[in-house]
Amino acid sequence: MQKYVFGVDVGGTTVKIGYFDLEGNVLDKWEIPTRTEDGGKNILPDVAQSIKDKMAENGIAQEEVAGVGAGVPGPVDGEGHVDVAVNLGWKDVQVRDELQNLLGVPAMAGNDANVAALGEMWRGGGLGCKNLVAVTLGTGIGGGIIIDGKLLTGADGAGGEIGHIHIVDDEPNACGCGNHGCLEQYGSATGVVTLAKRRLAKDDKASVLRDGELSAKAVFDAVKAGDEVAIDIAKEFGEILGKGLGMIASVVNPEMFVIGGGVSKAGEVLFDYIKPSYEKYVFRGSLNTRFALATLGNDAGIYGAAKLVLDAR
Repeated sequence: MQKYVFGVDVGGTTVKIGYFDLEGNVLDKWEIPTRTEDGGKNILPDVAQSIKDKMAENGIAQEEVAGVGAGVPGPVDGEGHVDVAVNLGWKDVQVRDELQNLLGVPAMAGNDANVAALGEMWRGGGLGCKNLVAVTLGTGIGGGIIIDGKLLTGADGAGGEIGHIHIVDDEPNACGCGNHGCLEQYGSATGVVTLAKRRLAKDDKASVLRDGELSAKAVFDAVKAGDEVAIDIAKEFGEILGKGLGMIASVVNPEMFVIGGGVSKAGEVLFDYIKPSYEKYVFRGSLNTRFALATLGNDAGIYGAAKLVLDAR
């Protein structure tokens, strides 16, 4: 009788692993180093060995495991194949099949941001929603779109790359993707710093941001303290991000946006700056879309990876 499912979130530095009962209660979670040398050839064998060790430690038989799901940083097609995952050194890796062969249980794989969205829908900030967009405001912007409870992954696994919506014309700097004016150049933690530097260079108006290291946290801490320059930065951030989210909502009409990542630690003050722009640009049929903070934090990936397996049963 199947009792457990494993979820794996493969990152460039560490791999997070958890195992759950079939209702989504986490029973244990841990991390192992990501060995990216030699084209990342050791990553999946290391994951499989770690799971086998945990099964042995807890007396879990192979037939009690419903399967293992994995989220990885790169596009993953419907067959669990990764063409390229730069942060892992991977080229042409069949994640699903390799995990199945190593562990002898069913396996699934998906893009890490998409998988995190599934986790937030299942057990996090989007609990109870079947149509949502999860937005991760970290170093870049990750996204996951869920329609009727199912991930929208696209033909090649590149669906939900909302950070690369073109949002600003005449941007001189290139995004990491090579294009110019992408949403993540303004709405991510890195983007907030870019906006802050540009605003501070405009004039000599007093601001606490002129002292110490610039960061998204510093900006929003200053916003909460009433710093006028920081508020200007937050308004520009909110204008651009709100417009981008309005574009997305006009296409997929979600019940909710779930906002996570490092920038989301600023709290609900973010929504004060995002919502006015969102409401300005969105098609009126999506004006009632709710905004919520993600609640699973760094565990969203392992929850979502586990849910991948349960949805495939």
